[in-house]
Amino acid sequence: MAEIDNRVQLTQRFEEALVYAFRLHAAQRRKGSGAPYISHLLGVAALVLEDGGDEDEAIAALLHDAVEDQGGQAAAAEIRRRFGERVAAIVEACSDADTQPKPPWLERKARFLQTLDTLPADALRVLAADKLYNVRSLLRAYRLEGEGAWARFRGGREGTLWYYRQALRGLAARGGGPLVDELREALGVLEALMAADVKDDAD
Repeated sequence: MAEIDNRVQLTQRFEEALVYAFRLHAAQRRKGSGAPYISHLLGVAALVLEDGGDEDEAIAALLHDAVEDQGGQAAAAEIRRRFGERVAAIVEACSDADTQPKPPWLERKARFLQTLDTLPADALRVLAADKLYNVRSLLRAYRLEGEGAWARFRGGREGTLWYYRQALRGLAARGGGPLVDELREALGVLEALMAADVKDDAD
């Protein structure tokens, strides 16, 4: 098994991105838990760094929702100005919408899944970290709330599960890796819990 080299040296650029991400998302909260949104961005950045990502990838992880939620192409242009073309390209590749209002949920997600075939490796790492963090959060919510956890998702139970299963399939088809393995594991635990609950209800 290849060892992951995660000895990247972070610089003032990462600090600046952290402050910028905090300011961009200061008013946002996580669905359901109500935690400050920065918790998600920090979690995704941590996963990227622990997977051997470099500083550009870690910065993109901090900013991966900025285009979707905080300004569309204007946000992309500002990220490009502040942090460079590569960071902006990763953020744009991880975004499923850059307009407000966003297109309908199913249309947007289906279109985004089709891009997985062509995303560069750096964007795939950030995307895998994002999906892993989200599924772990969903698993925790399901343990606490059961079926009530699905109410916060626009796709509902079936749509949300479909999306993460398809994202896992697309990421695995591009070569997988530790983050994708952990995503498969977390999704499997969630599905096993759901199946056990169905069995208990039937007994």
